[in-house]
Amino acid sequence: MFGIVRPCTHRLGERFKAEWMAHLCGLCLALRGDHGQFARIVTNYDGLLVSVLTDAQSGPAAGSRRTAGPCPLRGMRTASVANGEGARLAAAVSLVLASAKVRDHVADRDGLLARAPIALAARKVARGWDRAGARTGASLGFDTAVLVDAVDRQAGIETLAGIGTPVLVVTEPTETATAAAFAHTAQLAGRPGNAPALAEAGRYFGRLAHLLDAVEDQAADAAAGAWNPLTATGTSLTEARRLCDDALHGIRLALREVEFADAGLAHRLLVHELRTSVDRAFGTSSCGHTHAATNSAGQGGGPYVANPYAGSPQSGGAPHGSNPYGSNPYAPGGPGTAPPMGPGGPGWGGGGGGGLPPQRPRRGLLAGCAVAIGLFCTCQLCCTEHEGPWSRERKQPWCDNCDGCDGCDCCCNCDGCCCDGCDCGCDC
Repeated sequence: MFGIVRPCTHRLGERFKAEWMAHLCGLCLALRGDHGQFARIVTNYDGLLVSVLTDAQSGPAAGSRRTAGPCPLRGMRTASVANGEGARLAAAVSLVLASAKVRDHVADRDGLLARAPIALAARKVARGWDRAGARTGASLGFDTAVLVDAVDRQAGIETLAGIGTPVLVVTEPTETATAAAFAHTAQLAGRPGNAPALAEAGRYFGRLAHLLDAVEDQAADAAAGAWNPLTATGTSLTEARRLCDDALHGIRLALREVEFADAGLAHRLLVHELRTSVDRAFGTSSCGHTHAATNSAGQGGGPYVANPYAGSPQSGGAPHGSNPYGSNPYAPGGPGTAPPMGPGGPGWGGGGGGGLPPQRPRRGLLAGCAVAIGLFCTCQLCCTEHEGPWSRERKQPWCDNCDGCDGCDCCCNCDGCCCDGCDCGCDC
């Protein structure tokens, strides 16, 4: 899976997480439906933005969702997934993007692609993806020749680029390709007036995609002796960051000119998550929810800043907050002598409701091994929230792309609208 917009599901919230997964699965199934099982390997996070933008402009429509069957990547659950022209256009764009990526790796002689027979096979696969993308694009009124032309021009531009060449000269083909894809979503959604603004947003997005890929790969490219746009043109990381910030601002302004039916997910991905992607590439953000067990004093103990029943150190053990007892009301000898979940307390055994459900017993060694093998073989360990094989506790997937959960300084963290006073133009 590749792409620069890799949102953390903890940060998206339930509504946007469900919508994002619907588009991701819809893209994957559109690739399978039009181009066969093998084509599903080109499913990528950036390609689904085309599907998201189409839906955001057209709004809910008959046939825009369908129920997909069980899939290992969803924990063998069914799901409502995106269906229709937006998902198919995303599939066509993804095929051409993947083709470009394969050709780039062949040109750089990366890994096994340095061997002539493997490189030859990779080029053949890339040409097949180009043709497949062109067929799907043509059926939707989109000429993928602009994407293929951009890929072909890229190699020539890179050959001529050198120290002093503006890095935006190198990013231009990517900008042109993404501008065309974004603009065509307006045609599919029946809002042709949105095309110029979406083309502008796509141009900036293509610039970001190219620059962030260069930033993330610069050290590895230097070690391997591979071509890198920043190194080749002598562009500093400071200048690259400035260009990325300008692109973020340009996308935000362009999206304000677009008439959406429901801008929620599109805004979330192209404004907030894209900014997080820039921070991640430049090493200026980290995941907040993974540190939930650390309080502001740097101590463990869960998501609370302090024990609400502890004495205040500033007041020499004086009551914390408004606790009328001045200490833990359930401490030994305190007003609530018996803990609420202790023997005889509410929720213990069969005496009354209100307690937590009993903890499920751990699995034995052999049973846990059997469950672990099942989770591994169905990809649930990697790709979906699952129950620990032995502990039976809820676990996050190994491949959970979690970063920057606390990186959003805008109020758009909700499923509805709480954006009063938000200066980012948010209308989600």
